[in-house]
Amino acid sequence: MAEFDYDLFVIGGGSGGVRAARVAAATGARVALAEEYRMGGTCVIRGCVPKKLMVFASEYKEVFADARTYGWDVDDCTFDWPSFRSHLHKELDRLESVYRSLLDKSGVEIFDSRVTLKDPHTVQFANGVTKSAKHILVATGGHPNRPDMENAHLGIVSNDIFLMEELPKSILIVGGGYIACEFACILNGLGVDVTLYYRGAQILRGFDDEARGLIADMMREKGIDIHVGTNIVEMAPDSDRPEAGPAGSDAAMGAPSEHGKGIATNPKSETDPAARGPVWVKSTNGHEQVFDHVMFATGRDPSSHDMGLEEVGVKLGRRGEIVVDEYSQTNVPSIYAIGDVTKRVELTPVAIREGMAFVETVFKGNPTPVDHELIPSAIFTQPEMGTIGMTEEDAREQEEIEVYSTSFRPMQTAFADRPDRVMMKLIVSKRTRVVLGCHIVSPNAGEMIQMAGIAVKMGATKEQFDQTCAVHPTISEELVTMRDPIRSS
Repeated sequence: MAEFDYDLFVIGGGSGGVRAARVAAATGARVALAEEYRMGGTCVIRGCVPKKLMVFASEYKEVFADARTYGWDVDDCTFDWPSFRSHLHKELDRLESVYRSLLDKSGVEIFDSRVTLKDPHTVQFANGVTKSAKHILVATGGHPNRPDMENAHLGIVSNDIFLMEELPKSILIVGGGYIACEFACILNGLGVDVTLYYRGAQILRGFDDEARGLIADMMREKGIDIHVGTNIVEMAPDSDRPEAGPAGSDAAMGAPSEHGKGIATNPKSETDPAARGPVWVKSTNGHEQVFDHVMFATGRDPSSHDMGLEEVGVKLGRRGEIVVDEYSQTNVPSIYAIGDVTKRVELTPVAIREGMAFVETVFKGNPTPVDHELIPSAIFTQPEMGTIGMTEEDAREQEEIEVYSTSFRPMQTAFADRPDRVMMKLIVSKRTRVVLGCHIVSPNAGEMIQMAGIAVKMGATKEQFDQTCAVHPTISEELVTMRDPIRSS
């Protein structure tokens, strides 16, 4: 009789957990996976996939306008949110069934239940049943946090966007990271009047200064009302707005709570966006305004609480992240963790690679540390941003560099007399000539950075970029035609 019920028990049915379960099962291991909500996790159900479909939808407004300049007889078009939303949810249902089918065909036993840890080798289901496993992998991801302030429940989070029965006429988005900026562009493109409050000096903190400055300029050009150095002091239902509120502080960015985790299944629950109504907001500069919705995009926290992790001795970090080593192993030898719950690099492809490395290490006898260096990523604002490697600011602190950069109006939208601009930027080491960073602000920047990322990951030099023949006429040809640095240090 086997010592354990399973060789591996995976907690969490997102991209990382599913990949790890399938690949482990392919080695002959007995594998089970539990997911308390829907298979596919944040990325498939309430993140990357539905967001990218909304990006596509939001771009057609300008496409139709440009078409007229290019000679097409296009009538005035209106956007039908209920129709799009219906198609969106059908697609998410299809993708969830694909994930389930992949697990089933791989021989992974699926449990649709929340589980907690009872001891280092035992999980307990919500109904009290327990199962044992030689190894436990936690892949529960993360969730949007809400500020610790009065009436924060009146605001929605990114999960709620996909549930709205109808689009609001106006929305305030609080935050300046990529989630805030992406949804600001999406909703603006769908015809919503968008205001954005960010307490910092410039949106997209941590990204290249020149690139984020151009994105901010283009967002304002498209009609998004960005207020930096600004935060919420008070908020209340419009019907209950105070006559005069007290002076406030940065409470809107205070300690997070567990509000907003997951997507509501009960339409009358407190996460139902339609249940709130207009919200009155007072900002740090004293301005008062009423919005149909307020959306908090002020960060995400690991979904690690109330799982029994600390009770079995697993070490958690300050934000609740599971602390792991380079092999994704916790301080409890039988328990591992991958993905956003570890708060290392919060990207879906990274979680998948962490899952693959885990299987190599534990089930194939090939200890494989996770490579978190030089990861390309994209921000789906309008225009998009693609980035890999060091920003100019970070590189300058480490060594002498040359900066190659160009900004121009792309042919397609210049012909339509739109003011859109794009930017290409390479950060180059003076000593080694290696390209340390590549930053692109442009339509389809995400597609470009995937290809450029291969060269940067391989350690290509600026001269090797230059030796590559340009593809003309394209935006991306500028990556191999910038001959003279605009500045160096």
